[in-house]
Amino acid sequence: MMNRRHVPGLSSVPARKQVPEGRLLVRVDRILYIAGHKPYFALSFRVEQPLAYAGQQIQSRLYCTERALWKLSWFLKDFGYDQGLLNDEQIDAKAVVGLKGVVRVSRVSVNGRAFTNLEAFAPACTWEDERFPASSAPTGEDDKQQQA
Repeated sequence: MMNRRHVPGLSSVPARKQVPEGRLLVRVDRILYIAGHKPYFALSFRVEQPLAYAGQQIQSRLYCTERALWKLSWFLKDFGYDQGLLNDEQIDAKAVVGLKGVVRVSRVSVNGRAFTNLEAFAPACTWEDERFPASSAPTGEDDKQQQA
């Protein structure tokens, strides 16, 4: 029985460009609810703009604790989630997948673990504006404290 395998080309696989911090136009690829002490939605986004990073994936989470619901709501509203479902306090994963919008991401390290932090959201139509409109940013606790 052989424990080692020769895989030609394995050592020459080019490294992928790491998605930069800052503003990105993205589409929701996947959403999964994780129950637990601090329930959250695990989100996977596919980058659409800037084109140099198009197709790459970003993974992050949005917490569902009472203190963090403002951020989940902000995300859903700016990405164009169905207002009727939002008013009924329901999240339909199939309705979230495919939504498009702008996120501002940063990387943060908590207790030695690296996370992609979703700092801000904006509707997809603001991508060309080069900024996030100040009026669309709600106030609330920074979710960096939620991850700690």
